[in-house]
Amino acid sequence: MEYGSIEREIHVDASPEVVYEVVSSPEHIAQWWTDDAEFEPVPGAVGSLIWGDQAVPMSVVDAVPPKLFSFRWCYEGEVDAAANALLVTFELTPSGAGTRIRLTETGFREMGWAEAKLVEVHQDHVSGWDTFVPRLAEHIARLVSAA
Repeated sequence: MEYGSIEREIHVDASPEVVYEVVSSPEHIAQWWTDDAEFEPVPGAVGSLIWGDQAVPMSVVDAVPPKLFSFRWCYEGEVDAAANALLVTFELTPSGAGTRIRLTETGFREMGWAEAKLVEVHQDHVSGWDTFVPRLAEHIARLVSAA
Protein backbone atom coordinates (compact mmCIF):
# COMPACT_ATOMS: atom_id res chain seq x y z
CA MET A 1 0.00 0.00 0.00
CA GLU A 2 1.24 3.48 -0.71
CA TYR A 3 -0.22 5.33 2.33
CA GLY A 4 -0.03 8.65 0.48
CA SER A 5 -3.65 9.73 0.44
CA ILE A 6 -7.20 8.89 1.43
CA GLU A 7 -10.18 9.51 -0.84
CA ARG A 8 -13.87 9.20 -0.12
CA GLU A 9 -16.80 10.19 -2.31
CA ILE A 10 -20.48 10.36 -1.43
CA HIS A 11 -23.64 11.85 -2.85
CA VAL A 12 -26.06 13.76 -0.62
CA ASP A 13 -29.51 15.16 -1.31
CA ALA A 14 -28.68 18.77 -0.52
CA SER A 15 -27.48 21.78 -2.46
CA PRO A 16 -23.77 22.62 -2.68
CA GLU A 17 -24.53 25.74 -0.61
CA VAL A 18 -25.89 23.65 2.28
CA VAL A 19 -23.04 21.15 2.03
CA TYR A 20 -20.43 23.91 1.94
CA GLU A 21 -21.81 25.36 5.16
CA VAL A 22 -21.67 21.93 6.82
CA VAL A 23 -18.04 21.21 5.84
CA SER A 24 -16.71 24.73 6.47
CA SER A 25 -18.41 26.09 9.59
CA PRO A 26 -17.17 25.21 13.08
CA GLU A 27 -20.75 24.93 14.37
CA HIS A 28 -21.59 22.19 11.86
CA ILE A 29 -18.22 20.42 12.02
CA ALA A 30 -18.79 19.98 15.76
CA GLN A 31 -22.04 18.16 14.93
CA TRP A 32 -20.57 15.45 12.69
CA TRP A 33 -16.81 15.26 13.31
CA THR A 34 -15.24 17.03 16.28
CA ASP A 35 -16.36 17.88 19.80
CA ASP A 36 -15.76 21.54 18.98
CA ALA A 37 -13.95 23.66 16.41
CA GLU A 38 -12.61 27.19 16.46
CA PHE A 39 -11.66 28.94 13.20
CA GLU A 40 -12.90 31.42 10.64
CA PRO A 41 -13.64 29.76 7.28
CA VAL A 42 -11.40 32.11 5.29
CA PRO A 43 -8.05 31.36 3.62
CA GLY A 44 -5.13 31.86 5.98
CA ALA A 45 -7.21 31.62 9.16
CA VAL A 46 -5.75 29.46 11.92
CA GLY A 47 -7.68 27.66 14.61
CA SER A 48 -8.27 24.34 16.29
CA LEU A 49 -10.23 21.15 15.90
CA ILE A 50 -11.07 19.88 19.36
CA TRP A 51 -11.67 16.36 20.66
CA GLY A 52 -12.12 16.25 24.44
CA ASP A 53 -9.17 18.10 25.94
CA GLN A 54 -7.04 17.78 22.80
CA ALA A 55 -6.94 20.80 20.47
CA VAL A 56 -5.40 20.01 17.09
CA PRO A 57 -4.11 23.07 15.22
CA MET A 58 -5.45 23.69 11.74
CA SER A 59 -5.22 26.40 9.10
CA VAL A 60 -7.66 27.12 6.29
CA VAL A 61 -6.10 26.84 2.82
CA ASP A 62 -9.02 27.43 0.44
CA ALA A 63 -12.58 28.59 0.98
CA VAL A 64 -14.49 28.90 -2.30
CA PRO A 65 -18.24 28.73 -1.63
CA PRO A 66 -20.01 26.54 -2.63
CA LYS A 67 -17.32 24.51 -4.39
CA LEU A 68 -14.23 23.91 -2.29
CA PHE A 69 -13.03 23.98 1.31
CA SER A 70 -9.60 22.78 2.41
CA PHE A 71 -7.42 22.96 5.48
CA ARG A 72 -4.11 21.72 6.83
CA TRP A 73 -3.88 19.93 10.16
CA CYS A 74 -1.84 17.43 12.19
CA TYR A 75 1.25 19.59 12.43
CA GLU A 76 3.40 20.75 15.29
CA GLY A 77 4.50 24.37 15.66
CA GLU A 78 4.05 26.60 12.65
CA VAL A 79 2.37 25.10 9.61
CA ASP A 80 4.51 24.86 6.50
CA ALA A 81 2.18 24.74 3.52
CA ALA A 82 4.34 22.26 1.64
CA ALA A 83 5.98 20.00 4.14
CA ASN A 84 4.67 19.36 7.62
CA ALA A 85 0.89 19.17 7.53
CA LEU A 86 -1.82 16.93 6.16
CA LEU A 87 -4.21 18.55 3.68
CA VAL A 88 -7.95 17.79 3.79
CA THR A 89 -9.99 18.95 0.79
CA PHE A 90 -13.75 18.89 0.27
CA GLU A 91 -14.70 19.32 -3.40
CA LEU A 92 -18.43 19.89 -3.95
CA THR A 93 -20.04 19.29 -7.32
CA PRO A 94 -23.75 19.66 -8.16
CA SER A 95 -25.16 16.27 -9.07
CA GLY A 96 -28.82 15.94 -10.01
CA ALA A 97 -30.83 17.44 -7.16
CA GLY A 98 -27.93 17.01 -4.74
CA THR A 99 -24.19 17.28 -4.35
CA ARG A 100 -21.25 14.97 -4.88
CA ILE A 101 -18.76 15.40 -2.03
CA ARG A 102 -15.21 14.30 -2.77
CA LEU A 103 -12.98 14.28 0.29
CA THR A 104 -9.24 13.80 -0.05
CA GLU A 105 -6.57 13.81 2.61
CA THR A 106 -2.98 13.99 1.39
CA GLY A 107 0.51 14.56 2.70
CA PHE A 108 1.10 11.43 4.77
CA ARG A 109 4.37 10.46 3.06
CA GLU A 110 5.57 14.08 3.10
CA MET A 111 5.44 14.16 6.90
CA GLY A 112 8.74 12.27 7.04
CA TRP A 113 7.47 9.70 9.52
CA ALA A 114 9.11 6.32 9.96
CA GLU A 115 7.23 3.60 8.08
CA ALA A 116 5.56 2.21 11.22
CA LYS A 117 4.19 5.63 12.23
CA LEU A 118 3.13 6.38 8.64
CA VAL A 119 1.14 3.14 8.49
CA GLU A 120 -0.38 3.71 11.94
CA VAL A 121 -1.48 7.32 11.28
CA HIS A 122 -2.75 6.52 7.77
CA GLN A 123 -4.81 3.58 9.05
CA ASP A 124 -6.13 5.71 11.92
CA HIS A 125 -7.28 8.36 9.46
CA VAL A 126 -8.80 5.75 7.10
CA SER A 127 -10.79 4.40 10.04
CA GLY A 128 -11.74 7.93 11.08
CA TRP A 129 -13.04 8.97 7.67
CA ASP A 130 -14.89 5.63 7.37
CA THR A 131 -16.73 6.69 10.54
CA PHE A 132 -17.13 10.40 9.96
CA VAL A 133 -18.02 10.60 6.25
CA PRO A 134 -21.27 8.67 6.91
CA ARG A 135 -21.91 10.98 9.89
CA LEU A 136 -21.43 13.94 7.55
CA ALA A 137 -24.11 12.51 5.24
CA GLU A 138 -26.43 11.84 8.19
CA HIS A 139 -25.99 15.38 9.52
CA ILE A 140 -26.79 16.84 6.12
CA ALA A 141 -29.88 14.61 5.82
CA ARG A 142 -31.11 15.83 9.22
CA LEU A 143 -30.61 19.46 8.21
CA VAL A 144 -32.48 19.01 4.95
CA SER A 145 -35.39 17.14 6.58
CA ALA A 146 -35.71 19.83 9.28
CA ALA A 147 -35.84 22.66 6.71
